[in-house]
Amino acid sequence: MQIGPYKLETPLILAPMAGISDRPFRQLCLRMGAGMAVSEMMLANPDTWDTEKSRKRRYHCDEKGIRSVQILGCDPELMAEAARLNVDAGAQIIDINMGCPAKKVNKKLAGSALLQDPELVERILQAVVNAVAVPVTLKIRTGWDPQHRNGVQIARLAEQAGIQALTVHGRTRACLFNGQAEYDTIKAIKQAVSIPVIANGDIDSAKKARDVLDYTGADAIMVGRAAQGQPWIFRQIRHYLEQNLATTSPSLGEVRALVLEHIDALHHFYGEYQGVRFARKHVAWYLERIAKNQDFRRGFNALEKANAQIDALKYFFDTQQHNEEQTAYV
Repeated sequence: MQIGPYKLETPLILAPMAGISDRPFRQLCLRMGAGMAVSEMMLANPDTWDTEKSRKRRYHCDEKGIRSVQILGCDPELMAEAARLNVDAGAQIIDINMGCPAKKVNKKLAGSALLQDPELVERILQAVVNAVAVPVTLKIRTGWDPQHRNGVQIARLAEQAGIQALTVHGRTRACLFNGQAEYDTIKAIKQAVSIPVIANGDIDSAKKARDVLDYTGADAIMVGRAAQGQPWIFRQIRHYLEQNLATTSPSLGEVRALVLEHIDALHHFYGEYQGVRFARKHVAWYLERIAKNQDFRRGFNALEKANAQIDALKYFFDTQQHNEEQTAYV
């Protein structure tokens, strides 16, 4: 799939997720087979731009892969300024968030709340596209609620404004993340516009990815929550799409190496104090897929030092490996 001058090696994209799709996780997912990884959203609010959190989210100059940065806001001029700021910091693609269903975001008439106001949507899109020389993409939901699915209308506005790719999550804002994603609207959007369309929502396996691509006709898929605790899902999907064959899950030894690498990268990226705190949620997701060991998780979450977290994880995986060997022997 092509976005402006940038060609994705594979039609698999890591979704932007606040507090999750940071630089260490993006780099890991790219190595595991993602064709692009979109950064956490940056607020179009100048008061937040000089905070430590924003500086870490905004720095992209020496990052590997296609550098796509998502921005969030409802003021066309501020959104344009946020786009310019991020391009100056190394962004190669600007993605506009009109899909976030969070209450605190929608209260400010940003995210998916914008879908209620197509005229404002159009003004924001035109302002951002005109502000930067890099491709601008857009992420939306299918509408505000099931009775007002205006995704096709928004998609047409986006194409007319110069948006170069569109991601559609198969739920309305009112649905939040409840129930199952629907793909009929994504299919209708793909048929209504000529720009690349990326399908998103409940894609949690290689087979589901293939089915969604076939049904919607989408050019690519975006994976979010399903990558938490299993970044290798991109490798599995890629193998299935290219070879039409399922691939096995990674061995415990490979998972051990990936987890230790990821947690160490978090410690170095954020520093010890913040790094150990970010590590806790990622470790919980990883271990949920290995063993529901509540005692270990409680102990791990009490650790305050980076080296203590690494030592604890090594002990956990070594114990798991020993137990597997003992079981196999018996």
